[in-house]
Amino acid sequence: MDTEAQPTERDRSSRPDTGAMEERSRFALVSRITEWLPGGWITLTLFVCLLFLLLLNTFVVQPFQIPSGSMEEGLRIGDRVLVNKLAYRFGAEPRRGDVVVFDGTGYFGDADYIKRVVGVGRDHVVCCDKEGRIEVNGRPVDETAFLHPGDSASAVPFDVVVPDGTLFVLGDHRSNSSDSRDHLGSPGGGMIPVGDVIGRADWIVWPTGHWRHLDRPAAYARVPAAEGAHG
Repeated sequence: MDTEAQPTERDRSSRPDTGAMEERSRFALVSRITEWLPGGWITLTLFVCLLFLLLLNTFVVQPFQIPSGSMEEGLRIGDRVLVNKLAYRFGAEPRRGDVVVFDGTGYFGDADYIKRVVGVGRDHVVCCDKEGRIEVNGRPVDETAFLHPGDSASAVPFDVVVPDGTLFVLGDHRSNSSDSRDHLGSPGGGMIPVGDVIGRADWIVWPTGHWRHLDRPAAYARVPAAEGAHG
């Protein structure tokens, strides 16, 4: 015969609710923190918001102010863009036509820069063909949709093969841009390591009159993959 005592309804109801106790404990801790902080709940709320913005800026999206006219007319001096810092995580890499922000330390200068990706690893980039266009892997690229009015593809001829893990970048305002062309004889050959890319500029958010999404130009979609490259 099973003589083990079975809990009665009173026994069950008398047991402490551990979940409720933990919740009260957390609330008490928060209350003690707000009592300690000058300004109480308002200060705590502001601190949490600032922490959230810091984490957002560090890992997800970062505002960037256009410092020069090298990307005109699409991006003008003083425009503010949102840089997607997750765009090249989880195995994704920059693609031709992307507008990227990168750390130019040791390559361009001790600052962050914004340029357009023209060549990726193993690409053969040449300027210019008989019609004055850039060629990537033997395919001419029509840049008229974003090139600054009146600018040629490049006044400086070049013929480069982009090393694996690097990018060849140019400004859209070619006559007013210091970019990969100007550093071909420098350490790194004017190429930007993919690891130094901060993220992809996806949106112009200020001023509101310039607000728009920065799409990848269709001209680059027709460029064939470099020999020996995937995708």
